[in-house]
Amino acid sequence: MADLKSARLMYVKAFLLVGIGVLAATLILIETRSWRIAALLAAAIWGFCRSYYFAFYVIERWIDPKFKFAGLGAFAAYLIRRRT
Repeated sequence: MADLKSARLMYVKAFLLVGIGVLAATLILIETRSWRIAALLAAAIWGFCRSYYFAFYVIERWIDPKFKFAGLGAFAAYLIRRRT
């Protein structure tokens, strides 16, 4: 698959991904109708967002600036290679 180069299509993709997340979270909350589940869902989303930020931005900017990650698989391979 070719890399996405159009800025407009990147914005469309980002909007669709946010839409999927909002729809899924809304359906979970409609199904459970629980403030406890809403809080846990918010905490899970926040935690995953922060770990994604760390995996790409923090490592590329401050820990290892010469390594460029292509995705979460590349991040996992980076961690495995650093251990050995």
